[in-house]
Amino acid sequence: MKLMFVHAKSPLDLTLTKEALAKLPKGPLGIVTITQHLHKIRQVLDQLPGSILVGQVLGCRADNVARVLEKVDAFLFVGTGEFHPIRISLEAKGKDVFIYDPTSREMTKLSKQLVAGYQKKVKGLLLRFYSAKNVGLLVTTKVGQNNGVISTYSLDTKMKLPLEFMKRKDKNYFLFAFDTLNHQALDDFSFIDCWVNFACNRIMDDKNNKIVNVQDILEAEHESAS
Repeated sequence: MKLMFVHAKSPLDLTLTKEALAKLPKGPLGIVTITQHLHKIRQVLDQLPGSILVGQVLGCRADNVARVLEKVDAFLFVGTGEFHPIRISLEAKGKDVFIYDPTSREMTKLSKQLVAGYQKKVKGLLLRFYSAKNVGLLVTTKVGQNNGVISTYSLDTKMKLPLEFMKRKDKNYFLFAFDTLNHQALDDFSFIDCWVNFACNRIMDDKNNKIVNVQDILEAEHESAS
């Protein structure tokens, strides 16, 4: 099947209002946005001399935040919702994250209590994984939804990490492949104690309290080993 990927660009004006500007700290900021606004982000950067354009962020990845961490006092996300800002905050090592919504034209500060609540949820999911006997490994067939890799479809790429988990002797692991993930359908497999998501990180956040992202497992194991 041939696929067409369309790069959608938002027509919204990103210029910060006076009220929004007044809520920002005076120091240099790291400016972050999503692909829909990237072509107009210069409108924001021109209003904040000394700030740094971090670039695009995904809900699952914000690696580019780390490269400017020591050069900015806080971060400004231009876009809607708190999904992406939470990821930014996790990479920002305690620095404040502000959100400018170009639709409502309002500036807010991301609640650190919200981020702490997310981290608490992740820890709970990790405990579920480590105490589970039967674990379902969720592997997507969609192009581009390889964990940590955005590329053309590659069976080797998609299966490498799940197969490494299958070799572990600590639990019973079962492979499940899907195109569109319906979290309610997972209830049909009642013998599964915990699910591990190998598709795009965080695609099932707030949808199911039995799905842990494989990246969270790997990060926890890395910290334990270091």
